[in-house]
Amino acid sequence: MSSYRLDRTAFKMLTAEEATKSHAAYYKTLTWQERMMIANYLNSIAYNYPENEPPRIDKTVFSRRGRK
Repeated sequence: MSSYRLDRTAFKMLTAEEATKSHAAYYKTLTWQERMMIANYLNSIAYNYPENEPPRIDKTVFSRRGRK
C-alpha cells in the first residue's frame, strides 16, 4: 500500500494554465528519485498492478532476424 493520500480538503480553483504552472513549480522542487517514485505509483494505479511488483514483459512476442 502506498503512503500517498489524496487530501480532499485542499482544493483551489485554477485555470488550466495556472494549474500547470503550480504543478510544474512543485515537481521541480523534488529530486529525480522522488519524481520516479511518484511515476511508479501512478503507473501501478493506471495499469492495476501492485506498486513495487510491475508485470514481466512477455518476450515471446519479439523475434530477431539477421541482415544479409
